[in-house]
Amino acid sequence: MTHRLVDTGWASELVDSMRLDRSELRIACPFIKAPALDELLALKPARIRVITRYNLSDFADGASDITALRKLLEAGAAVRGIRNLHAKLYVFGDARAIVTSANLTEAGLRRNHEFGIVIDDKTGVGACRAYFDDLWRRGGSDLRRAKIDEWDRKVTDHLASGTRSGRSVQLGDFGADVGIVDPENVKVPPVFADAPQAFVKFIGDKSNRVPLSLPVIEAIKSRGCHRVLCYPESKRPKIVRDGAVMFIARFTGEPDIRIFGRAIGMRHEAGRDDATHEDIKKHDWVKRRPRYIRVHHAEFIAGTLANDVSLNKLMDELKADSFASTQENTARGEGNTDPRRAYQQQSRVRLSTDGLAWLNEQLQAAFDAHGAISHRELDKLDQSDVLADSLSS
Repeated sequence: MTHRLVDTGWASELVDSMRLDRSELRIACPFIKAPALDELLALKPARIRVITRYNLSDFADGASDITALRKLLEAGAAVRGIRNLHAKLYVFGDARAIVTSANLTEAGLRRNHEFGIVIDDKTGVGACRAYFDDLWRRGGSDLRRAKIDEWDRKVTDHLASGTRSGRSVQLGDFGADVGIVDPENVKVPPVFADAPQAFVKFIGDKSNRVPLSLPVIEAIKSRGCHRVLCYPESKRPKIVRDGAVMFIARFTGEPDIRIFGRAIGMRHEAGRDDATHEDIKKHDWVKRRPRYIRVHHAEFIAGTLANDVSLNKLMDELKADSFASTQENTARGEGNTDPRRAYQQQSRVRLSTDGLAWLNEQLQAAFDAHGAISHRELDKLDQSDVLADSLSS
């Protein structure tokens, strides 16, 4: 057989193909994320050439990784960028080519329903190589580490400002213009499913419950959680990494904990992410919680907390599989496996991959049913003095 049509198992298809011929790996792919890339780099292809996109909005919105670009250069790859690239092509020496709808991401290779063709005949592989080599010649010069550092700083500064979906369009596209048109001008939303970590971050505590009738916008306003999530002085949040999904929750009076939004977190940076003297003077609660995790691409369910997702329901349905710690303890056969004990006396709890998937699905259903708080409403909060001194730094 010289070709196969494939609609599942793309991760194993790429790895198996890489084992056939490691002499040269050619990749043309708009979006590349580090975890998916690692599987191919681990097989140590002798030569690597990659064509991808250099639109900084893709990196800011989480569709692609600057970390992946760094890993490629560290592996000795040559990388070039083409504006509006849509093709997904993988060529493995002279042995095989894959044309697919799947990007080099965990979602593309493992979860999404992607379709494509695996080609083994020399004529077909040769045609794919010729297509790649033509794009390569038109793709400008090879990427350098200094350029990655420059882009990384620009994207990080943009995210630290608390950007929301659709606000990254001015960051710039540094790919070569080879005449590929992007008529739809599709904005890629932040990728919550591929997060390296996921947490439920609690706003308030059991002694400070609120009614379900509380408008979500008031819950946001009370803590500025569309821009930062606050932690106690004694618990500097070192565990949170860049790209973590932060589900934002409030203790309510049923009793329950209602998750009313989600955002993408940034690792805590001492100094930049600590309350200023002015913040503490303006907001008494900041004195108790002066450590920040900055967030971006925050989105919140419209209406009241009654519209939001119940943490009790998560724990009832998934039980020990709700959180990372209880799931790990269950697998080990020791330690606490009760999810209701896992978050006690904590400002946050880390979700398992099952918990992340469940909350993403439930929260999306709530957005579909009730809508999201508009950018305009959140912008009004930015114009208030909520943590303004720290966030302007």
